[in-house]
Amino acid sequence: METTSGFMGGLYRACDWIMKLTILNILWISFSLLGLILFGIFPATAAMFAVVRKWAMAEMDVSIFQTFWQSYKKEFVKGNLLGAIITICSIVLYIDFHFLQVATNSAIKMLFIPFWIIVFLFICTLFYVFPMFVHYNMKIRDVLKNSFFIMVMNPLRTLIMLVSSGGLVFLLTFAPPLMIVCSGNVLALAMMKPAYNAFEKINRHHTN
Repeated sequence: METTSGFMGGLYRACDWIMKLTILNILWISFSLLGLILFGIFPATAAMFAVVRKWAMAEMDVSIFQTFWQSYKKEFVKGNLLGAIITICSIVLYIDFHFLQVATNSAIKMLFIPFWIIVFLFICTLFYVFPMFVHYNMKIRDVLKNSFFIMVMNPLRTLIMLVSSGGLVFLLTFAPPLMIVCSGNVLALAMMKPAYNAFEKINRHHTN
């Protein structure tokens, strides 16, 4: 009887998690579309991380829709500003990549190595940007600066984020319909928990 009860309890928790993740992902997709994607995806992503942050803090019974909606409204302008900076940086890197590809000068070709190092650091910094954005009340400049420093200070956690996020994206490419249920939400979980642990480690260091 205990085994059955334990199994049923585990099954209930698994179904509950699937339902929560599905609701969160549908909200993320819907509110991204609500802002015509261009103006919606970054506030919606911030709102999604706000919900996942609550879960990382063991607040499992939080209202998903209420938390999401409040964060979406509150961070709409600031989230789009952050998104604009990320987008501009990405476009600059994309242009640089094409410039290096077509360059015939061997000296310029040698810039490929520092270029890929910069791209790698940029991607790893992004893992901490939204977790920090929703966890601290900071100016965007400080969010970006501190995300970089925390990334450098936590190489193991950053590696975990990189591997888990890359693995999830790889798996989802084989089952595109699953993206409705798990895409942004699962990636947010893969980033938020290690980032939250890094924030707590820094807080403990400062209090001691």
